[in-house]
Amino acid sequence: MSDLNKIPVTVVTGFLGAGKTTLIRHLMQNPQGKRLGVLVNEFGTAGVDGDILKSCADENCPENNIVELANGCICCTVADDFIPTIEALMALPQPPEHILIETSGLALPKPLLKAFEWPAIRSRITVDGVIALADAEAVAKGQFAPDLDAVAAQRDADDSLDHETPLSEVFEDQISCADIILLSKADLAGEDGLATARAVIEKESPRKLPILPMTEGVIDPRVVLGLNAAAEDDLDARPSHHDGHHDHEHDDFESIVVEMGEVADPQALQDAIIKLARDRNILRVKGYVAVEGKPMRMLVQAVGERLRAQYDKPWGSDTRRTQLVVIAEHDNIDSAAIHAALGA
Repeated sequence: MSDLNKIPVTVVTGFLGAGKTTLIRHLMQNPQGKRLGVLVNEFGTAGVDGDILKSCADENCPENNIVELANGCICCTVADDFIPTIEALMALPQPPEHILIETSGLALPKPLLKAFEWPAIRSRITVDGVIALADAEAVAKGQFAPDLDAVAAQRDADDSLDHETPLSEVFEDQISCADIILLSKADLAGEDGLATARAVIEKESPRKLPILPMTEGVIDPRVVLGLNAAAEDDLDARPSHHDGHHDHEHDDFESIVVEMGEVADPQALQDAIIKLARDRNILRVKGYVAVEGKPMRMLVQAVGERLRAQYDKPWGSDTRRTQLVVIAEHDNIDSAAIHAALGA
Protein backbone atom coordinates (compact mmCIF):
# COMPACT_ATOMS: atom_id res chain seq x y z
CA MET A 1 0.00 0.00 0.00
CA SER A 2 1.44 3.39 -0.98
CA ASP A 3 1.54 6.37 1.35
CA LEU A 4 -1.21 7.94 -0.78
CA ASN A 5 -3.57 5.19 0.38
CA LYS A 6 -2.66 5.43 4.04
CA ILE A 7 -4.89 7.34 6.44
CA PRO A 8 -2.95 10.41 7.63
CA VAL A 9 -2.74 11.02 11.37
CA THR A 10 -1.91 14.35 12.99
CA VAL A 11 -0.51 14.16 16.52
CA VAL A 12 -1.24 17.25 18.62
CA THR A 13 1.06 17.51 21.61
CA GLY A 14 1.84 20.28 24.07
CA PHE A 15 2.01 21.03 27.73
CA LEU A 16 -0.92 21.11 30.12
CA GLY A 17 -3.40 23.81 29.16
CA ALA A 18 -1.60 24.91 26.00
CA GLY A 19 -4.86 24.81 24.02
CA LYS A 20 -4.79 21.41 22.29
CA THR A 21 -8.53 20.78 22.64
CA THR A 22 -9.35 24.27 21.37
CA LEU A 23 -7.18 23.69 18.29
CA ILE A 24 -8.76 20.31 17.55
CA ARG A 25 -12.23 21.80 17.93
CA HIS A 26 -11.26 24.43 15.34
CA LEU A 27 -9.98 21.73 12.97
CA MET A 28 -13.22 19.77 13.44
CA GLN A 29 -15.15 22.87 12.40
CA ASN A 30 -12.89 23.38 9.38
CA PRO A 31 -12.17 19.82 8.11
CA GLN A 32 -11.22 20.79 4.54
CA GLY A 33 -13.83 18.39 3.17
CA LYS A 34 -12.37 15.44 5.08
CA ARG A 35 -14.23 13.00 7.34
CA LEU A 36 -12.33 13.15 10.62
CA GLY A 37 -11.63 10.79 13.48
CA VAL A 38 -10.44 12.06 16.86
CA LEU A 39 -8.61 10.18 19.61
CA VAL A 40 -8.20 12.02 22.93
CA ASN A 41 -5.83 10.79 25.64
CA GLU A 42 -6.23 12.32 29.10
CA PHE A 43 -4.21 12.05 32.28
CA GLY A 44 -6.66 11.19 35.04
CA THR A 45 -9.80 9.11 35.24
CA ALA A 46 -12.31 11.88 34.57
CA GLY A 47 -12.42 12.88 30.91
CA VAL A 48 -13.12 16.54 30.17
CA ASP A 49 -11.51 17.19 26.79
CA GLY A 50 -13.26 14.25 25.12
CA ASP A 51 -16.62 15.49 26.35
CA ILE A 52 -15.90 18.98 25.01
CA LEU A 53 -15.06 17.59 21.58
CA LYS A 54 -18.05 15.24 21.46
CA SER A 55 -20.28 18.27 21.98
CA CYS A 56 -18.86 19.59 18.67
CA ALA A 57 -19.59 16.42 16.67
CA ASP A 58 -21.18 16.89 13.24
CA GLU A 59 -21.53 15.07 9.94
CA ASN A 60 -17.81 15.50 9.19
CA CYS A 61 -16.85 14.05 12.56
CA PRO A 62 -19.77 12.11 14.10
CA GLU A 63 -19.68 11.28 17.79
CA ASN A 64 -18.72 7.63 17.22
CA ASN A 65 -15.59 8.91 15.45
CA ILE A 66 -14.45 10.58 18.70
CA VAL A 67 -12.75 8.15 21.10
CA GLU A 68 -11.37 8.93 24.53
CA LEU A 69 -8.63 7.02 26.34
CA ALA A 70 -8.47 8.16 29.96
CA ASN A 71 -6.24 7.31 32.90
CA GLY A 72 -3.02 6.51 31.13
CA CYS A 73 -0.61 7.34 28.36
CA ILE A 74 -1.35 5.81 24.96
CA CYS A 75 2.35 5.35 24.27
CA CYS A 76 2.53 3.12 27.37
CA THR A 77 -0.51 1.01 26.47
CA VAL A 78 -0.01 0.47 22.77
CA ALA A 79 -1.15 -3.13 22.56
CA ASP A 80 -4.06 -2.82 24.98
CA ASP A 81 -5.48 0.58 24.04
CA PHE A 82 -3.94 2.44 21.13
CA ILE A 83 -3.76 -0.24 18.43
CA PRO A 84 -7.30 -1.61 19.05
CA THR A 85 -8.69 1.94 19.07
CA ILE A 86 -7.05 2.86 15.79
CA GLU A 87 -8.20 -0.42 14.26
CA ALA A 88 -11.76 0.24 15.47
CA LEU A 89 -11.75 3.68 13.84
CA MET A 90 -10.49 2.24 10.56
CA ALA A 91 -13.16 -0.50 10.70
CA LEU A 92 -16.07 1.95 10.83
CA PRO A 93 -18.55 1.68 7.91
CA GLN A 94 -17.27 5.11 6.84
CA PRO A 95 -13.72 5.24 8.20
CA PRO A 96 -12.13 8.62 8.83
CA GLU A 97 -10.08 10.16 6.07
CA HIS A 98 -7.84 11.94 8.59
CA ILE A 99 -7.30 11.17 12.29
CA LEU A 100 -6.41 13.74 14.95
CA ILE A 101 -4.74 12.50 18.14
CA GLU A 102 -4.67 14.78 21.18
CA THR A 103 -2.05 13.47 23.58
CA SER A 104 -2.08 14.02 27.31
CA GLY A 105 -0.24 17.17 28.33
CA LEU A 106 2.20 14.90 30.16
CA ALA A 107 2.82 12.54 27.25
CA LEU A 108 6.13 12.07 25.48
CA PRO A 109 5.31 12.08 21.76
CA LYS A 110 8.21 10.01 20.42
CA PRO A 111 7.17 6.67 21.99
CA LEU A 112 3.76 7.22 20.42
CA LEU A 113 5.36 7.69 16.99
CA LYS A 114 7.15 4.38 17.46
CA ALA A 115 3.74 2.73 17.83
CA PHE A 116 3.07 3.49 14.18
CA GLU A 117 5.75 0.95 13.31
CA TRP A 118 3.51 -1.88 14.61
CA PRO A 119 2.82 -4.32 11.76
CA ALA A 120 -0.94 -4.31 12.47
CA ILE A 121 -1.27 -0.66 11.41
CA ARG A 122 1.95 0.37 9.66
CA SER A 123 0.67 -0.34 6.18
CA ARG A 124 -2.63 1.45 6.80
CA ILE A 125 -1.81 4.76 8.52
CA THR A 126 0.99 7.33 8.54
CA VAL A 127 1.88 10.26 10.78
CA ASP A 128 1.09 13.29 8.64
CA GLY A 129 2.75 15.55 11.19
CA VAL A 130 3.36 16.38 14.85
CA ILE A 131 1.98 19.73 15.99
CA ALA A 132 3.38 20.99 19.30
CA LEU A 133 1.57 23.74 21.15
CA ALA A 134 3.45 25.97 23.57
CA ASP A 135 1.78 28.51 25.82
CA ALA A 136 3.52 31.67 24.60
CA GLU A 137 2.91 33.65 27.77
CA ALA A 138 4.15 30.85 30.03
CA VAL A 139 7.25 30.14 27.94
CA ALA A 140 8.09 33.84 27.80
CA LYS A 141 8.04 33.88 31.60
CA GLY A 142 10.32 30.85 31.75
CA GLN A 143 7.76 28.66 33.50
CA PHE A 144 8.28 25.55 31.41
CA ALA A 145 11.68 26.18 29.85
CA PRO A 146 14.88 25.98 31.95
CA ASP A 147 17.91 28.21 31.55
CA LEU A 148 20.09 25.65 29.82
CA ASP A 149 23.29 27.68 30.08
CA ALA A 150 22.87 28.08 33.84
CA VAL A 151 22.08 24.39 34.23
CA ALA A 152 25.16 23.43 32.24
CA ALA A 153 27.34 25.71 34.36
CA GLN A 154 25.98 24.26 37.60
CA ARG A 155 26.49 20.72 36.34
CA ASP A 156 30.06 21.52 35.41
CA ALA A 157 30.58 22.71 38.98
CA ASP A 158 28.94 19.68 40.62
CA ASP A 159 28.44 16.46 38.68
CA SER A 160 26.12 15.12 41.39
CA LEU A 161 23.46 17.75 40.67
CA ASP A 162 20.58 17.15 38.29
CA HIS A 163 18.72 20.39 37.69
CA GLU A 164 16.37 19.23 34.96
CA THR A 165 12.84 18.96 36.29
CA PRO A 166 10.32 16.47 34.90
CA LEU A 167 8.42 19.41 33.41
CA SER A 168 11.41 20.62 31.43
CA GLU A 169 12.00 17.15 29.96
CA VAL A 170 8.39 16.87 28.83
CA PHE A 171 8.55 20.33 27.26
CA GLU A 172 11.84 19.66 25.47
CA ASP A 173 10.73 16.27 24.14
CA GLN A 174 7.53 17.77 22.74
CA ILE A 175 9.46 20.53 20.96
CA SER A 176 12.09 18.10 19.63
CA CYS A 177 9.46 15.83 18.12
CA ALA A 178 7.46 18.52 16.33
CA ASP A 179 7.08 19.46 12.68
CA ILE A 180 5.38 22.76 13.51
CA ILE A 181 5.26 24.77 16.75
CA LEU A 182 2.16 26.83 17.51
CA LEU A 183 2.56 29.58 20.11
CA SER A 184 -0.87 29.59 21.70
CA LYS A 185 -2.48 32.45 23.63
CA ALA A 186 -0.54 34.87 21.43
CA ASP A 187 -2.91 37.68 22.41
CA LEU A 188 -1.95 37.32 26.07
CA ALA A 189 1.79 37.19 25.36
CA GLY A 190 1.98 40.31 23.17
CA GLU A 191 4.69 40.95 20.60
CA ASP A 192 7.53 41.02 23.14
CA GLY A 193 6.33 37.80 24.77
CA LEU A 194 6.05 36.07 21.41
CA ALA A 195 9.58 37.11 20.50
CA THR A 196 10.91 35.80 23.82
CA ALA A 197 9.00 32.52 23.51
CA ARG A 198 10.17 32.05 19.93
CA ALA A 199 13.79 32.55 20.98
CA VAL A 200 13.44 29.97 23.78
CA ILE A 201 11.92 27.39 21.45
CA GLU A 202 14.45 28.00 18.68
CA LYS A 203 17.17 27.27 21.21
CA GLU A 204 15.45 24.04 22.29
CA SER A 205 14.64 22.72 18.84
CA PRO A 206 17.18 20.35 17.24
CA ARG A 207 16.26 21.66 13.79
CA LYS A 208 14.68 24.76 12.24
CA LEU A 209 10.90 24.61 12.49
CA PRO A 210 8.02 26.92 11.61
CA ILE A 211 6.93 28.73 14.80
CA LEU A 212 3.55 30.40 14.38
CA PRO A 213 1.41 32.48 16.73
CA MET A 214 -2.15 31.34 17.45
CA THR A 215 -5.06 32.76 19.45
CA GLU A 216 -8.16 30.81 20.54
CA GLY A 217 -7.06 27.78 18.54
CA VAL A 218 -7.54 29.52 15.18
CA ILE A 219 -5.03 28.56 12.50
CA ASP A 220 -5.51 27.90 8.78
CA PRO A 221 -5.97 24.09 8.58
CA ARG A 222 -3.93 24.08 5.37
CA VAL A 223 -0.91 25.09 7.45
CA VAL A 224 -1.07 22.17 9.90
CA LEU A 225 -2.77 19.38 7.93
CA GLY A 226 -1.40 17.67 4.84
CA LEU A 227 2.26 17.93 5.89
CA ASN A 228 3.06 14.42 4.59
CA ALA A 229 5.88 14.20 7.14
CA ALA A 230 5.75 10.38 7.54
CA ALA A 231 7.14 11.07 11.01
CA GLU A 232 7.30 7.37 11.89
CA ASP A 233 10.10 7.08 9.30
CA ASP A 234 11.94 10.13 10.64
CA LEU A 235 12.49 9.21 14.30
CA ASP A 236 16.26 9.80 14.33
CA ALA A 237 15.67 13.49 13.58
CA ARG A 238 13.46 13.77 16.67
CA PRO A 239 15.75 13.27 19.69
CA SER A 240 14.30 12.52 23.12
CA HIS A 241 15.60 12.41 26.68
CA HIS A 242 14.33 8.83 26.72
CA ASP A 243 16.11 7.52 23.62
CA GLY A 244 17.49 4.10 24.45
CA HIS A 245 14.96 3.56 27.23
CA HIS A 246 12.56 0.70 26.72
CA ASP A 247 9.82 2.49 28.60
CA HIS A 248 9.13 5.64 30.55
CA GLU A 249 7.32 6.50 33.72
CA HIS A 250 4.65 9.02 34.59
CA ASP A 251 5.19 8.65 38.33
CA ASP A 252 6.47 12.25 38.43
CA PHE A 253 2.86 13.40 38.07
CA GLU A 254 -0.37 12.52 39.78
CA SER A 255 -4.01 13.47 39.40
CA ILE A 256 -7.01 13.29 41.68
CA VAL A 257 -10.70 13.89 41.03
CA VAL A 258 -12.56 16.20 43.41
CA GLU A 259 -16.32 15.68 43.43
CA MET A 260 -18.93 17.71 45.23
CA GLY A 261 -22.56 18.74 44.84
CA GLU A 262 -23.95 22.00 43.55
CA VAL A 263 -21.98 25.17 44.26
CA ALA A 264 -23.70 28.27 45.60
CA ASP A 265 -20.87 30.74 44.92
CA PRO A 266 -18.94 29.94 41.72
CA GLN A 267 -16.66 32.96 42.11
CA ALA A 268 -15.57 31.75 45.54
CA LEU A 269 -14.71 28.36 44.02
CA GLN A 270 -12.70 30.02 41.26
CA ASP A 271 -10.82 32.08 43.85
CA ALA A 272 -10.12 28.88 45.82
CA ILE A 273 -8.74 27.16 42.70
CA ILE A 274 -6.39 30.09 42.03
CA LYS A 275 -5.22 30.11 45.65
CA LEU A 276 -4.74 26.33 45.53
CA ALA A 277 -2.52 26.67 42.44
CA ARG A 278 -0.45 29.35 44.15
CA ASP A 279 -0.12 27.63 47.53
CA ARG A 280 0.43 24.03 46.39
CA ASN A 281 2.04 24.40 42.92
CA ILE A 282 -0.92 22.83 41.13
CA LEU A 283 -0.30 22.59 37.38
CA ARG A 284 -3.81 22.11 36.07
CA VAL A 285 -7.44 22.07 37.21
CA LYS A 286 -10.23 21.28 34.77
CA GLY A 287 -13.77 20.05 34.98
CA TYR A 288 -17.42 20.98 35.34
CA VAL A 289 -19.25 22.84 38.08
CA ALA A 290 -22.94 22.56 38.90
CA VAL A 291 -24.01 26.04 40.00
CA GLU A 292 -27.15 26.40 42.08
CA GLY A 293 -30.02 27.88 40.07
CA LYS A 294 -28.19 27.63 36.73
CA PRO A 295 -29.49 25.24 34.05
CA MET A 296 -26.14 25.22 32.28
CA ARG A 297 -22.95 23.60 33.50
CA MET A 298 -19.87 25.73 34.08
CA LEU A 299 -16.67 24.55 32.38
CA VAL A 300 -13.53 25.44 34.37
CA GLN A 301 -10.04 25.35 32.84
CA ALA A 302 -7.11 26.50 34.96
CA VAL A 303 -3.40 26.52 34.10
CA GLY A 304 -1.50 27.45 37.20
CA GLU A 305 -3.12 30.61 38.53
CA ARG A 306 -4.69 31.52 35.19
CA LEU A 307 -8.32 30.41 35.11
CA ARG A 308 -11.10 30.55 32.57
CA ALA A 309 -14.73 29.67 33.36
CA GLN A 310 -17.73 29.65 31.05
CA TYR A 311 -21.19 28.11 30.85
CA ASP A 312 -20.88 25.73 27.93
CA LYS A 313 -24.14 23.74 27.64
CA PRO A 314 -27.29 22.73 29.54
CA TRP A 315 -27.05 19.80 31.92
CA GLY A 316 -30.02 18.14 30.25
CA SER A 317 -30.36 14.56 31.46
CA ASP A 318 -26.81 14.47 32.85
CA THR A 319 -26.40 14.25 36.62
CA ARG A 320 -25.83 17.70 38.11
CA ARG A 321 -22.57 17.44 40.01
CA THR A 322 -19.27 19.24 40.33
CA GLN A 323 -16.24 17.26 39.19
CA LEU A 324 -12.74 18.70 38.95
CA VAL A 325 -9.51 16.99 37.86
CA VAL A 326 -6.45 18.32 39.72
CA ILE A 327 -2.99 17.56 38.28
CA ALA A 328 0.40 18.30 39.85
CA GLU A 329 3.81 16.81 40.37
CA HIS A 330 3.58 13.82 42.66
CA ASP A 331 4.96 15.49 45.79
CA ASN A 332 2.46 18.35 45.52
CA ILE A 333 -0.64 16.13 45.56
CA ASP A 334 -2.19 15.97 49.03
CA SER A 335 -5.74 14.76 48.52
CA ALA A 336 -7.05 15.83 51.93
CA ALA A 337 -5.52 19.31 51.68
CA ILE A 338 -6.81 19.80 48.13
CA HIS A 339 -10.34 18.70 49.05
CA ALA A 340 -10.28 21.03 52.06
CA ALA A 341 -9.01 23.97 50.01
CA LEU A 342 -11.84 23.52 47.51
CA GLY A 343 -14.47 23.00 50.18
CA ALA A 344 -15.23 19.44 49.12
